[in-house]
Amino acid sequence: MPLNDILFKITKALSLEHNQIIEAYKLANFEMSEERLVSILKRRQDKGYEEASFEELGVFLDGLVLLKRGTSNKPSHEEEVLELTNNLILKKIRVAMELKETELVILFALAEVSITKRQIGSLFRKEGNKNFKACSDELLMAFLDGLDEFYYDGEEI
Repeated sequence: MPLNDILFKITKALSLEHNQIIEAYKLANFEMSEERLVSILKRRQDKGYEEASFEELGVFLDGLVLLKRGTSNKPSHEEEVLELTNNLILKKIRVAMELKETELVILFALAEVSITKRQIGSLFRKEGNKNFKACSDELLMAFLDGLDEFYYDGEEI
């Protein structure tokens, strides 16, 4: 799944303005220019479209957690680099928005996906755990669509 689509869907669902997105990058100690942000938020067919990198999406998600929840007193694991998977994207959004399992069931239901709490739990297990389930692109898109529906405020940006 194109990283730009994921970034676009998250920012649209949460009604984040460019200054808020740039602030999230700053909180994660990443320099994001307005011009670069505009180019990675464009649709593929638009003039000036540029591909987002895994680093840009990952750093944005880290910054989103800091933007929504504030800094943590826990020691950071900055030197630890994790592969950005659909499961990790789900986890970071869940943490940032402080979503509970029941809210996640609702989010998926809004996207017409029936999923149980047990199935949701398996998406957040460590890879290698016997109950771990990889999140497919389709499931991630459904989650982002449900997130958009859940946080829809009646206004188009």
